[in-house]
Amino acid sequence: MKDKVVLICQECLSRNYEIKRPADLKTRFEIMKYCDKCKKHTLHKESK
Repeated sequence: MKDKVVLICQECLSRNYEIKRPADLKTRFEIMKYCDKCKKHTLHKESK
């Protein structure tokens, strides 16, 4: 089973991406993604 997760930019706090990740993953998801608002690659973390 996969969970739907929203990723938030750590600089401007905009919610840019929705992804599906495995439900058995215990840690919060972090990835470098492009932010349209910041116009650069920034760290995006899973929302609470």
